[in-house]
Amino acid sequence: MANTNVKKVRTSDLELKDRLVSINRVTKVTKGGRTFSFSAIVVVGNENGVVGYGLGKASEVTSAIAKGVEDAKKNLVKVPVINGTIPHKQEMRFGGSLVMIRPAAPGTGIIAGGAMRAVLESVGVKNVLAKSKGSSNPHNLVKATVGALCELRDAYSVAQVRGISLNQVFNG
Repeated sequence: MANTNVKKVRTSDLELKDRLVSINRVTKVTKGGRTFSFSAIVVVGNENGVVGYGLGKASEVTSAIAKGVEDAKKNLVKVPVINGTIPHKQEMRFGGSLVMIRPAAPGTGIIAGGAMRAVLESVGVKNVLAKSKGSSNPHNLVKATVGALCELRDAYSVAQVRGISLNQVFNG
């Protein structure tokens, strides 16, 4: 599933906002007792077409979140957002999660839940219809949602790939 149209983004000139998607306490049993640590999945975005996700693990919650934010800043991608929605419908599967997103009319809002909502808000989509099927594991949902957003193409990039003008894309 190699994606050729993913555009990496530099973090130097972006104002990124981070959203905590989920935090999970994990236990390691040793002969001295139980050792608790935390894993956090975090989504960052500038609410203008740039989004990334990261996973942080640490013995404290705040450290895990900070590590997740740092990891997310290393994995930023550019997503086409046109008039507050996405250019076309898209499906993506990751693990046991299936994610379906489709454009919506202005005023609809973000019709999505949980992990998908955090990703879509971070990327700056205002109107979208989203559905998740299968596993509701937040890790897989975030990865499937970001993957679906990475697969989106706007009309300009389609015209470039086909080697035709923008008018010919719409008029056939």
